[in-house]
Amino acid sequence: MGKLLYGIPAVEIGFDDRVLAHLQVVIGAKLRRGESFFFSWKDDANTGDGRSSIWMNNSIPLYFKYSGGRMPALNREWIETLMVSANSGLGLQLSEERATGENPGV
Repeated sequence: MGKLLYGIPAVEIGFDDRVLAHLQVVIGAKLRRGESFFFSWKDDANTGDGRSSIWMNNSIPLYFKYSGGRMPALNREWIETLMVSANSGLGLQLSEERATGENPGV
């Protein structure tokens, strides 16, 4: 399980490495353009099973820590779905990756 560390002191949020890789692409694209936004996800049952949300801004320290040594293959369709969400008024809402009949890697 990888981690997204955000802010000082860092808020530590655990995500699967595959999820984290897709989030890095989407969050990186938004922050590179200087766009701030909310990022929301469903909490794990171990942390209360609710929802969490953070304000993403390029002035706040952000660190992606992967547990594995290899970069997971990326699913272009999932990235596009997440980017549409990130560009909405609600901000980036983490959704499940949908299985496709095509090779998910880009």
